[in-house]
Amino acid sequence: MIPQARTLSLIDVIVPVDRLGARIARDAVLIVAFSLLVAGSARISVYLPFTPVPITGQTLAVLLAGAVLGSWRGAAAVALYAVEGSQLSVFAGGSSSVFHWSAGSGGYLFGITSGTSGLLWDLASGGYIIGFIPAAFVVGYLCERGWDRKSWIMIAMLAGNAIIYIPGLLQLSFFVPNDKVLEYGLYPFIAGDLIKLYLAAISVPVAWSLLNLKQHRDGRWT
Repeated sequence: MIPQARTLSLIDVIVPVDRLGARIARDAVLIVAFSLLVAGSARISVYLPFTPVPITGQTLAVLLAGAVLGSWRGAAAVALYAVEGSQLSVFAGGSSSVFHWSAGSGGYLFGITSGTSGLLWDLASGGYIIGFIPAAFVVGYLCERGWDRKSWIMIAMLAGNAIIYIPGLLQLSFFVPNDKVLEYGLYPFIAGDLIKLYLAAISVPVAWSLLNLKQHRDGRWT
């Protein structure tokens, strides 16, 4: 039976507040903090010579934002990141890097980049960033209903990951030949996404397990 009842998000247990003003301040800080987490994860990039879409740590950060913050805060954090990228160099890529491993004269395979900015519809990878927003919301929505404390967490993460690819591949199709969309925008990322998905899927239940060791004084956590 799929759990349906709404529960507390992980962050509501870690940082509990009662007053409305305190909740608003806490949520604002968390939304900004997780938008910066996504921005930081975008700087760690693996570039492949045949595709304009880099492999980054963003998927992990987005899934965790939804799972930890819940639906609307997770989506708001990722939406804020998308807005930040219109003016600030927080997207993946960049003309320089803090650290990189060179891979011939064409650039590098792995690096911590300086970042880029731009309007999402002008970027080959912009559709993936658009997909981050509903992905974080869906993961958060399911986790608010207890999926983050059970084996259902893997299905929630898979659903979020799949959602990212829908607008991602659609927009990429405007930048590459149609017969290359899956080759450039899906197949190279499956293995990495499975690893990131697994890390996200185990870290949240582990956090709940640690919290539940101290839970006996508050039955709402169960």
